[in-house]
Formats: sequence, C-alpha cells, structure tokens
Amino acid sequence: MTRLTTTRRGLLKAAAAAPALALPAPLMAQISGPAGRGNPAHFRFDLGTARITVVSDGHLGLTIDGLGVNADPTDVLAFLEAHRLSTTGHYSHTNHVVIETGDATVLVDVGSGDRFLPTAGRLLDNLTEAGIDHGAITHVVITHAHPDHIWGIRDDFDEPIFPAAEYVIGAGEYDWWMQDGLAGSVPAEMQQFVVGAVNSLTADGLDWTMAQDGHEVVPGVRLISTPGHTLNHMSVMVESDGKQLLALGDAMTHAYISMERPDWFAGFDQDGPMASATRLRLLDMAATDGIAVLGYHFPFPGVGHVMRMGDAYRFVPALWTWG
Repeated sequence: MTRLTTTRRGLLKAAAAAPALALPAPLMAQISGPAGRGNPAHFRFDLGTARITVVSDGHLGLTIDGLGVNADPTDVLAFLEAHRLSTTGHYSHTNHVVIETGDATVLVDVGSGDRFLPTAGRLLDNLTEAGIDHGAITHVVITHAHPDHIWGIRDDFDEPIFPAAEYVIGAGEYDWWMQDGLAGSVPAEMQQFVVGAVNSLTADGLDWTMAQDGHEVVPGVRLISTPGHTLNHMSVMVESDGKQLLALGDAMTHAYISMERPDWFAGFDQDGPMASATRLRLLDMAATDGIAVLGYHFPFPGVGHVMRMGDAYRFVPALWTWG
C-alpha cells in the first residue's frame, strides 16, 4: 500500500513553527555552531566510549496537512495550539548522526544535497564545521530512500560523496525502490521520489551491503527493523558501555505528535497502521529500558528521552549548553 498525502508542492511552502522550550534530562552535551547562521552546525556527546555527533543538514518547511492524516483536522489543530506550535506550518529539522567508535566512523543518512529544498543540503559544510573529515567516514547507513535521507549521496558529477565508505541499506528497502515499473505505478506526486531514489541507489562507484534486521554495521552499531514509514525502514541502535542510543530515522517524525499520539499517521507513512505499531513498540522499549533517542526530524539536535505518560509518552529533550 502506498500512502502519500503531503505533496512536493506542499513541501515547497516554507513555514516555520515557533521553537519549543527544552526540558532538562540526564543526557548532557554541548551544542556548537556559529551564531546567526540560521541553523546550528553540530551537537556532540559521549555515549560510553563512543563519540556521537549530531550534524545538521538544515531544515524543511512543511505544511501541517501531513500531520495526523487519519485524525479529525480539528483535533490536530487543537493539539498544535495546546503545545503552542504553529497551526499554519511545520518546521522539520534534519539531524544526522555520526558515530565514532573504535576505528570506525559511521554516518547515518546523507541528506538531500542541493536536489530537494533550498533550506537543506548543509551536511557537508557542517561536517567540516564539526571537524569531521569527509574522507574519514568508513560506513554510511541509509535508513530509507526518501529524498532528504539519500539524494545527497552523489556530487554534481554523479560520484559518491564518500567514495571510501561501505554503504549499508536494508535489503527490502533497496528492492522496493528498484522494482521494475515502480515509477509508473505510484501516485504522480511520488514519481519524482522514485526516480530520485533509483538515481541515488545506482550511482556509479557505490558498493552496497544489503542488511537484514539485526545487521551489525560495526561492533556496537546495529540496524533494527522499524517498518511503516516505508515498508522496510531501518533504525540504528548504538550501544557502548551499557548505554544505548536509538537513532530513529523517520520511525517518528514529530517530537510531540509521534510520542503523545502515536496512533496518528504522518502523511509520508507508507503504511499508517504499521508505522503506528512500530512507534508504540519503540516508545515502550525506550521508556522501559531508558534508551536515549534521536529523532531525525525533531527540533535540533533531536536528542532526548522518552517518558511514559499514562497511555502515551512524552519527549524530554536532552539538557545542552552552548559551546
């Protein structure tokens, strides 16, 4: 089943929501980036002996018609108003995680480059700002093949941005996008996504590792199956010295709706009920086991904790300080 209710035309209508206030939490780190650039550059902390850096690729200005597409629109508006969020637009950041552990440097997703929206495509500059050599990336993990996660995989000459890296993707995700005739079988607004995904997946010089649930990218970094947003979406679990961080990808796309109303579908959830079931499973796991989470589209830097709240959950952003 292909579900898509937010069109690219809607994506191009930039509208930013007011920033939410951050609450303190046990995970502490330092956020960095030149003031006045409009987007911070990176956020760094230690997870056991692993070093984690969240690197911004910029943001997307989205319309709110992609929020709670299976809910009564008046309920969605009431939710946004109650949380002091914009009722005309949705600000969606793009937070990439770099995991340095042992001799490996793992980058999760590659952003959209200059092929999607003008407010994104800042990953390479911000990696440099964070002091991360592009040539030092040993592994690139793709959670799924939507534009803001994979279109930045190649440069203007169609060559891989990180030519020395091993590229890892879920085998099912790769196979779905590479189906014969897929572009002609999806809704018109999805066709460009398919073409872009195929062009990215087949760029010259890429050597793909096809992964299954539980695939170990490097010691302490493994993929877990989190289907629904796409049918074969993967998230990334990082473990070091008994501490855990779950990089959600797009298994959750809104810091408040995904937690407090996990039954509401997002416009780009390919299978809404499946995505909802996945969210509930992850939320229960994170809250029960005290696993820190990183939301790709959460307000920068997207790192925090999950607190159980009755029958739902609440996102508690990590405490940070300016560096």
